[in-house]
Amino acid sequence: MSDRERNHVTAVCHVRAPLLLEPVDRQVETLQACESEGAIDELLLRSWPKEVKRSTESPHAEVLETFDRFERWAKRRGVSVRPPFRERTSTSQITGETTELLVTPLLCLEVYVDEGLVGVFPHSDDEETYTTDEVIAALRIGERPTPLGTESVSRAHANEDTCPDCGGELIDGQGLFACSDCGWVGATTPSGEYVASPVPSGGSGDDERARNVLIDRSR
Repeated sequence: MSDRERNHVTAVCHVRAPLLLEPVDRQVETLQACESEGAIDELLLRSWPKEVKRSTESPHAEVLETFDRFERWAKRRGVSVRPPFRERTSTSQITGETTELLVTPLLCLEVYVDEGLVGVFPHSDDEETYTTDEVIAALRIGERPTPLGTESVSRAHANEDTCPDCGGELIDGQGLFACSDCGWVGATTPSGEYVASPVPSGGSGDDERARNVLIDRSR
């Protein structure tokens, strides 16, 4: 049985609305085709403004939280999401007040497999960029995209009790950890790295029940 048959693949597509122009509308149409043809199981479309004020009083706090989550993922992976995201300042000619702004990309993708974050696209390392066109092409033929960089989660990070997939809070259930945000469940290796702990096919009912109880406790 292939990975595609075993796993539930979700793509979350963030776009600037209503500016669905080429090539963005073409990419969205291709993702919709991926969903209708079964290449992915679920497509979620999210819109965001071109710029967001970087402030605790911002009306777009969810966008800022999403960006911070992307940054945490990129840091763990050793890659960058700047670009496509960038920051700039704007100074009012009337008051002289300076405002810090986050500029969002026209399109950005999150890919999840069984609720675990695979990657944020586009992103870059020192030598190349993994573009949205490339990840959409991979999804179209049923492949799981492999982000640039290497996942590295140290014990120092584990001590922060944050999920290696989304950065959310982890609940410690006697050595088995569950994320209160995305439902990730896993454990730590002797070196202190987090690893996912899927229930094997044909595994015991006790294992499955224990996993479900821990997930329920985390929510």
